[in-house]
Amino acid sequence: MSKPRIRVIALGGTIAMVQGDTGVKPGLGAEDLIAAAPAVAELAELSAETFERVGSFDLSFDGMLGLAAHIRDLAAHSEVDGVIVTQGTDTIEETSFLLDCLLTLDIPLIVIGAMRNPRMTAPDGPGNLLAATRLAADPWVRENARNLGVMVAMLDHIHAAANVAKMDSNRIDAFESPLTGPLGTMIEDRVRIFATPRRDWKQSVTAALGGASIETLRAENKSVALATISLDETGGILRAIGEAPDALGYSGVILGTMGGGHLPARLGDLVSTLTARMPVVSAGRIQNGYLLRKTYEVAGAEMDLETKGVISAGRLPPVKARVLLTVLIRSGSSAEAIRNAFEAWN
Repeated sequence: MSKPRIRVIALGGTIAMVQGDTGVKPGLGAEDLIAAAPAVAELAELSAETFERVGSFDLSFDGMLGLAAHIRDLAAHSEVDGVIVTQGTDTIEETSFLLDCLLTLDIPLIVIGAMRNPRMTAPDGPGNLLAATRLAADPWVRENARNLGVMVAMLDHIHAAANVAKMDSNRIDAFESPLTGPLGTMIEDRVRIFATPRRDWKQSVTAALGGASIETLRAENKSVALATISLDETGGILRAIGEAPDALGYSGVILGTMGGGHLPARLGDLVSTLTARMPVVSAGRIQNGYLLRKTYEVAGAEMDLETKGVISAGRLPPVKARVLLTVLIRSGSSAEAIRNAFEAWN
């Protein structure tokens, strides 16, 4: 029986660091990462492709859209039986979700990184690559790839891209799915999936995109602002966006709101100015749990924001809400379609 063909696509990040003058810097390619985990050859036929060599803080929407189109074509031409993307951990929760929003695949797509660079004692990159290869090669996972969606494999845990979050800046066990828990785990040579994600949101997002191609999204260079609201916020950034003729280059705004979806009442007029110009979405800055819909009947609370035209992101944290809104705006989605896409998360 032939082994599955797995493509490893490297973007850089901590997993790919080499020694610099005083610290480490991106340098390793996909071939180097595979060579550091020789046991993967027992599980699959791996091919290597180095897409970028940057820290994940330097990845861009356009670059990730190009990667999404490339993976789409690999799958469409049956060139591979699975794809593993390696990158830095700073933005994995955003990039994996972006890929999940855009791609509907019948092959596993797994994103990994590392918290310890290869120059450190006991780096985790090779183990994460081995785990991801085992996951991509698993017969049940391959058969159910469409229902599982994009996954993130870190420290032997398997996460859904829509749910995963980086919960610590430096610890090796930084990644969790705080609201749902992981999809599964790795034990010895076994892949154990004990939960499958509810993916009704995928249908809503696909409908909102209206068939827009990835190439169309790349052609529309539009960006979304993220403004986290905190104690006694005066709203200077929101005022500047709302009053600038070009809205400072933004086509939408994510409000990282307090608690169940709240901001200071004094910002109400600024929010109304913004919603008259562009989509404005409220996403909980806590990054875990659902926003309220009909509890607090006071200025600045969730009911008031809804009357002002603010869209609720539901359980999506601000960074993921920004990914989704950016994709929808670039696709030319109508205001109703955007609202419907976010409603699936409420």
